[in-house]
Amino acid sequence: MTEQTDTYEDLVGHSRADLLARLEQVMSPNRLQHVLGVEQTARALALTHDYDPERAGLAALLHDYAKELPDQVFLDLIDEQQLNPDLKVWGNNVWHGMVGIYQIQKDLSITDPEILRAIEVHTVGSAEMSLLDKIVYIADYIEPGRDFPGVDTARELANSDLNQAVAYATAHTVSHLATQGVAIYPQTLETYNAYIGYLPRSTSHE
Repeated sequence: MTEQTDTYEDLVGHSRADLLARLEQVMSPNRLQHVLGVEQTARALALTHDYDPERAGLAALLHDYAKELPDQVFLDLIDEQQLNPDLKVWGNNVWHGMVGIYQIQKDLSITDPEILRAIEVHTVGSAEMSLLDKIVYIADYIEPGRDFPGVDTARELANSDLNQAVAYATAHTVSHLATQGVAIYPQTLETYNAYIGYLPRSTSHE
């Protein structure tokens, strides 16, 4: 486990302790435990892949800030921010990242575009992902609380090649949604198409 410090204040004017206090107000204890696992994992991945662990940890800590907000908050934000109205037909799994970043800006005055972008795409990905985008996307998928078939393979890939990890996670997400008969957000399919070529043959059917 990587040591967590209170240097987030240098990045966004909020200490880690202050941010944790805010998170406790907007999410359940179980959700907070998940968030802390993602923060820990993102910091470790950042160190492995030569990225700033503080920036990775901050984005991870905030990635689910809006997860438990009422649906009406997202619908109102779509109107207020003049976002694509087609977003209204999707649910919380899409909204809490794609739309939730605007609530984060309102509540926490965070404006760092790289951090907001990583939070925005942490569930749906993107055809073009920055290193931070990949770290948060994968950290959310493999944090210590996750336990599902293939997660150990995803963790191994994450430590060696983030592109392969993104491909693996996205392929399994698309397969799961398709099996469940759930509509797949178009940007998730764009992520799949952009990264599937990185998927090692030996892991494609695990």
